[in-house]
Amino acid sequence: MAVIKAEKLTYVYGEGTPFRKVAVDNVDLDIEEGEFIGVIGHTGSGKSTLIQHFNGLLQPTSGSVYIDGEKLWEDKSRLRAIRFKVGLVFQYPEYQLFEETCYKDIAFGPRNMGLSEEETDKRVRETARLVGLDDSVLEKSPFELSGGQKRRVAIAGVMAMEPRVLILDEPASGLDPKGRSQILGLIREYHKEKKNTVMLVSHSMEDVAKHCSKILVMNNAQVFCYDEPARVFHRAQELESMGLAVPQVTRVFNRLRALGIDIQDDVYTVGYGSELLLGKLAARQGGAK
Repeated sequence: MAVIKAEKLTYVYGEGTPFRKVAVDNVDLDIEEGEFIGVIGHTGSGKSTLIQHFNGLLQPTSGSVYIDGEKLWEDKSRLRAIRFKVGLVFQYPEYQLFEETCYKDIAFGPRNMGLSEEETDKRVRETARLVGLDDSVLEKSPFELSGGQKRRVAIAGVMAMEPRVLILDEPASGLDPKGRSQILGLIREYHKEKKNTVMLVSHSMEDVAKHCSKILVMNNAQVFCYDEPARVFHRAQELESMGLAVPQVTRVFNRLRALGIDIQDDVYTVGYGSELLLGKLAARQGGAK
């Protein structure tokens, strides 16, 4: 069963005004348990509006959203409980830190869920470990930390609620290459350890190609495609016509094919590309002998 299901989901901003805009248009979508999904699309494609429906921040203009089989907004008394199943990390989440210590910030969500202090403490320390924070950091003010550490604390605060689905909107935005790699690496390790569903919203094709098992492409408020990375990047020309840049290695291999070189067209990571080229070189050298 899909952990998230959207049926004919539509959302309109400014209905009844001259500024009316359809941000999500008749979307049908099934998100399966345990997937690591990349969500991509140009600015204004509808991806951020879409994910805000998954934990009830936005109510559909029409259509429905189901979380773990339960329909959002059908029974408003159940809305809070359902929301705890979907954790949403906004862009620049460190701006939402407010407690005196990192421990209290991470503990805020579990305490708000009504968990015992023993369970809260367990989750705080386990999540701190998952995001690479030492116990010594927990008693510090978050405002004493570096930008990358602040972001880890903010992400840990959502992870500590142990949502069935973790959604991150540009979690590496504004970080230097080292910080970016660290944040995305910890998210991948979290997914590997917890085996729950992760959705990563990003403008970076390289990031989603490297980390995600499926990719959802939004275009003009609709789902353009939702498939495995190889199948998505096989449609490189269509993606580029939308203003999306496919991974550089994909462009290189597409150019090689255009030059008449017999090579596969489903390359989207450097590692896979290097294996193909080394294999071809080895085969050529073997044939020469």
